[in-house]
This record gives sequence, structure tokens and C-alpha cells, in this order.
Amino acid sequence: MSNYVKEHYLDLVNLSKVYPTKKGPFVVLENFNLTVPEGEFVCLIGHSGCGKSTILTMVAGLNSISNGSVSVAGHEIDGPGPDRGVVFQSPSLLPWLSAYDNVMLGVSKVYPHASKKEREDIVKHYLNAVGLGGAFHKMPKELSQGMRQRVGIARAFALKPKMMLLDEPLGMLDALTKHELQDLIAKLHAEHKLTTLMVTHDVDEALYLSDRVVMMTNGPKAKVGQILLNDMPRPRERVSLLEYPNYYKYREQLITFLEEQELKKKHTAA
Repeated sequence: MSNYVKEHYLDLVNLSKVYPTKKGPFVVLENFNLTVPEGEFVCLIGHSGCGKSTILTMVAGLNSISNGSVSVAGHEIDGPGPDRGVVFQSPSLLPWLSAYDNVMLGVSKVYPHASKKEREDIVKHYLNAVGLGGAFHKMPKELSQGMRQRVGIARAFALKPKMMLLDEPLGMLDALTKHELQDLIAKLHAEHKLTTLMVTHDVDEALYLSDRVVMMTNGPKAKVGQILLNDMPRPRERVSLLEYPNYYKYREQLITFLEEQELKKKHTAA
């Protein structure tokens, strides 16, 4: 039994990532520290190249850690595991399997001792939950980009992970589909209370979904720049969100930080 406290569900301690290059070591991240309480939704935001996705893939156990540590529920990770569900920008579905079978593939591996009926119920439940009740047997090529991403989200939640890692999962979608899937992610988070770490470039998306927004400095040697506590009440409605007294203040804080980082990048390049 782990003795972690809920306030330290995800712990990133002095996290660094260094890639060897012909010109010497390239330090993407240096001494990155972040603690995420159980059930919190945290968005990472920053300019391209600051290491947002690098952090997420290290937490997923898909990318080696150069220095520091990542702990989930009090246990230092040493690779990927079913306790962490991951959704990438592209859902990477197996093209020869239906939506149903793409989700079942993971469910069968994570629940090998469950009965066939139990596994079927899990798959159907999560495909229905993401609005794909009528598309169980459609192949990926028959699905829109948004529908394929819904399958990816269903696949991740069907594994019943302890936390979710979202790497710009809506970045390639049109505005309407993006809003629909933001609503879906917010709904699933409210239902499951999963600790969530999400990478995004979208300020409004971060404010709509998060409890905190972690703003990252430019790379190389990126680290935490500022943290915005997003105390806007849940559940959130887009229209009422715009009427919240601090909405534009929070939005301005995020945009100002990103603009300052952009100026620093131009100054450094000059």
C-alpha cells in the first residue's frame, strides 16, 4: 500500500531531459518541478520547443528521464503502464480493426481475466460515452478525424487508468469538433475525477478545462515560468464563462506571459 498523500499524486522532481547532439548536449528541460494533487486537471502551455510534450511522454514512461524523477501515487515510474492513459494529437488507430476492436485490443490486454461479456460491456460503455454508439463496426477510414479521436479517447478511458495524459489531442480538429471534444473531456473528467495533465497551445482551451495552467519558459533549459490558479466554478458553460469576473484577467495573464516569452526568443535569436 502506497503512503502517498492526495496532494502529491503526480510528483515531478528536478526533472531534466538532455539529448546528445554533434554540438554537445542539448538541454530541453532543466530542474522542472511540479506537484499535481489527485483529481486535478493541469494544462501545460508554452511555445513550441519548450518541452511540453517531452514532459508528458516522460510521465507516460515513453521517454527516458535524464535527471530527476517522476512519481505517480507515491511510486517512481520506470516505464509505461495501464495506470496512465495517453491520448496523442493523432489517435493512431490500427486501420485494419474497427472502432470496437481498436478499443477491445487494449481492454483485452489490461483485463485478461475478465469474462468476454465483461470486456464487451467495457468497450460498449466507453464508445457510447464518447458518442459512437452507432459506429462500433466502422473502420478508421470510414470515420472523420474527430470520430477517430473519439475512439482514441474511449480507448484510453476504457483501460480505467488512474490518470490521463493528453498531448494536444484536439490540435488537428476544426473549431466545432474541437469544442465538442472539449465538452466531452470536461464531462469525462467530471465523472471520473482522474488526475489529468494536458498539453495545449490554446489559451481558451486551457481556461475552459483546467484547474491550473502551468506556463513554461522557452527552451532550451525550459522550466516552470508561472502558474495560474483557475478558480472558475465547475461545471463550466462557455457563455457563462465569458461573464465570469476574472475570465479576461486570467486570459490576459496567459497571453502576456506567452508574448513576453516570444519577445525573449526573438531577442535571443537576434
